[in-house]
This record gives sequence, structure tokens and C-alpha cells, in this order.
Amino acid sequence: MTQPPQTLTNSIGMKLVRIPKGTFTMGNHHEVKISKDYYLGVTEVTQGQYEKVMGTNPSHFQKQVIRKRIRESDSSMHPVESVLWKDAVEFCKKLSELPEEKKAGRVYRLPTEAEWEYACRAGSKTTFNFGESATSLRDYAWFAGNSGNQTHPVGEKKANAWGLYDMHGNVWEWCSDWYGEYPKGAVRDPRGPKGEGGSVRVLRGGCWYSRAADCGSANRNGDSPDYRNFNLGFRVALSSSGIPQSPEADR
Repeated sequence: MTQPPQTLTNSIGMKLVRIPKGTFTMGNHHEVKISKDYYLGVTEVTQGQYEKVMGTNPSHFQKQVIRKRIRESDSSMHPVESVLWKDAVEFCKKLSELPEEKKAGRVYRLPTEAEWEYACRAGSKTTFNFGESATSLRDYAWFAGNSGNQTHPVGEKKANAWGLYDMHGNVWEWCSDWYGEYPKGAVRDPRGPKGEGGSVRVLRGGCWYSRAADCGSANRNGDSPDYRNFNLGFRVALSSSGIPQSPEADR
């Protein structure tokens, strides 16, 4: 059987990398098995990519308010922010419906919380995907210690071991799951609680104004899916074969 490519670039120029299946300890708490390879966006979705698909750009940090990089002609490479969870899901749906994506059988979705942390860690077991000490965080992330109180173009810092950028910092990233207590014991491909009575969706990774401690691989956050703020963005996931159903479809 032919292996899917290690990386792919889709019809809007978005790059994704194949994440290998495996087992890890999630949140230093319980064992999780990811049973199939999947793809994850190499970067957070940018303002330019979002506008290509949605026709709008809700971001606060557009060219007129970017203070530090006054020579930039536009903000298209900054992560899109000020997006609701529902906006992120709609983006995935509309991206999937583009002719070339539909022809290729690619159905995009938000990553599960487990997929996000597994990809962020990239085989590491430390507080950050590069080690324990926050001293080197500025080499990998835009956070309170170096951001100048704004977002920055994606992919400018060092990538993790699997080629993913900005998994720490820049903007918080929406995941598909409802926020809830972790299960007890080992689990396979968890998708979070079913959501009966749920009101908060998971956010991961920290953002441009986060403390170092809030950018760790295991750190969790969450907010209402109807909440909009200029620190909230996302990246997309894609199953490696077939036409998967979005994890949001039955929530």
C-alpha cells in the first residue's frame, strides 16, 4: 500500500505535514494512543488564507494596527484571530468544498485536543517541545516576553521536531473538543466529552500575551464557542486517507 506523502500543499497554498500514529502521555496524566496518521497545518491559519476562503478578515491585528512591523505592506501572514470556534469550523467546511480540495477528497477539520498535544510534543516529554526550561521559549514562540503585545507572521520562530511552527504562542488555537476532565486510564483516539450541557471548547498553545507557563505543551484553556478575541485562532487537521467525517459533525 502506497504511503501518503509526508507533506502536502493544498489549493490555497496551505502546507500540512503528516503526523505519524503513536502513543504518548497526555498532560502528564494518562496514556493516549493515536491509531492513525493524520495531517496538521504547518502553521496557524493566516489572515490571507482565511480571507481567500471566507471572503472576510475579522482580525484585530491588521496592517493599520500592527505597531512593531511598520514596514509591512499587509498582515496576510499574521495568524487570523478574533474568530469564533464556529468560524473555525465553517472555514474547514468551506475549504473542503473548494473544487480542488473536493476533487482530492480532502475534508478539513479542527484537530482533537489529543491530536493537538501529540503533534505539539513531537515525541518530547518535557514542559515545552524543545525542553524543560523556558529560557529558550523566545526562540520558538511569540509570547509576553517578546511579542511587543501583538501577533507576528507565522513560521518565523523555530519549528518543533515534526516541522510545526508556533505550537507555543502567537495565538491560542481552537480544538474540536468540549472542555472536560480527562478520562481515567489509557484511551484510544479520544474526542473529549460528548458535550451535553457543555459550554466551553478547548484552546491550546498560549498566545502573544501569555506567560511562559501558559504556553506549555500540556497547558489547557477553554472558552465559549461564541467568544471572539484577538488572541484566538486555529490550525486545521486532515485525515491521511479517505473522506473523514468532521469530529464536529455529531456534536
